[in-house]
Amino acid sequence: MAPSLKNSESPSGIIDSLRLLDRQWQRLLRPDKRRLLVNSRTAMNYATLAPIIERLRSDSRIELYFTASENPAKADSIYSEVLKPFHLVSPFAAAFTKFDAYLAADFLWVNLPRGTRRIQTFHGVAGKYRTIYDSPSESMRGWHRFYFINKRRLQHFVDTGAIDEDSPAACLIGMPKLDCLVDGSLNRDEVLRSLGIDPAQKTVMYAPTWSPYSSLNSMGEEVVKQLGAAGYAVIVKLHDRSRDPNYVNSGGLDWGARLEPLLRDTGGALAAGSNSSKYLPGADVLITDHSSVGFEYLLLDRPLIRIELEELIKRTDIEPLYVELLSEASATALNVQETVKAVERSFAEPRHKSSSRKAVVEEMFYKPGGATDRAVSELYKVLELDQ
Repeated sequence: MAPSLKNSESPSGIIDSLRLLDRQWQRLLRPDKRRLLVNSRTAMNYATLAPIIERLRSDSRIELYFTASENPAKADSIYSEVLKPFHLVSPFAAAFTKFDAYLAADFLWVNLPRGTRRIQTFHGVAGKYRTIYDSPSESMRGWHRFYFINKRRLQHFVDTGAIDEDSPAACLIGMPKLDCLVDGSLNRDEVLRSLGIDPAQKTVMYAPTWSPYSSLNSMGEEVVKQLGAAGYAVIVKLHDRSRDPNYVNSGGLDWGARLEPLLRDTGGALAAGSNSSKYLPGADVLITDHSSVGFEYLLLDRPLIRIELEELIKRTDIEPLYVELLSEASATALNVQETVKAVERSFAEPRHKSSSRKAVVEEMFYKPGGATDRAVSELYKVLELDQ
């Protein structure tokens, strides 16, 4: 089941006038202060926003507020990696507060009667649930800024009529979370030591998507067993939703509890944090089915293996072109045995498909390495503050 898309507000002229007066009054009371509300569905959503937030933290003019409109009871865990102190507010309390901007990495819509400027950053590029995330089936004009990760998605929003062709909301930004993969700030051996893995070992990361139709449910446990038996140090990076016991997200299983003992016995590790980017440099090879992490890993120009699952592609309504792009940049496997053999070939020929990997990166990520700078700069414009 796809996440629901909330309809945008359509305020009347009277409401618009009242909001304008409210905003002007706030500017008189607090001329140099701005409030930013961050909303996240999962901790992974927040990890997508974190580079932007951490840049803003040193600016005393900006007050940071955090909410979890879908799961208020899980707000503490969703924001467990946020540096303290910060303001955590309920959706109810947020509705009575005047915010100057609203930031989300998913199509979450908090009711804010006093109005605000809404910024959407997106949280992935895999093309799943395309009529929501990639080629919307309804208007997106309620959002004031879209931080597009690539030109393709921007054009899709225009082609489907979700936004106007000359919309000032459309900003080519890239993906801030991935800047760390190209700026030299992460080191393979240091990542592995942080996970308790000997850097001398050959490492394979398994990062399946969330869904009862994912490879995690159909063969994940056996993939981990066979790779461990073959002598590889396996890192498993679960999607946040794969840790959710609801069937629609994880198939109803506690995957962390099932896989951690297997990994421990073979010198592997379960990557516990929500930000996959900080673990990717530790992997010599990555295995996925169809996940944004698979595309993101291509920035490292290392071998990628794709487990092909027709049911997953069908059930999650993946744009066919994204399947084709991931296939071009990876080796394809249909079962556990083929997956293990593909890993062996990847270590033997690590440069195979390098040119395809680079071509897909060019297609999927706008100017990697500078996305955080562009995102922050645009946010200051929205907040009407000098940077």
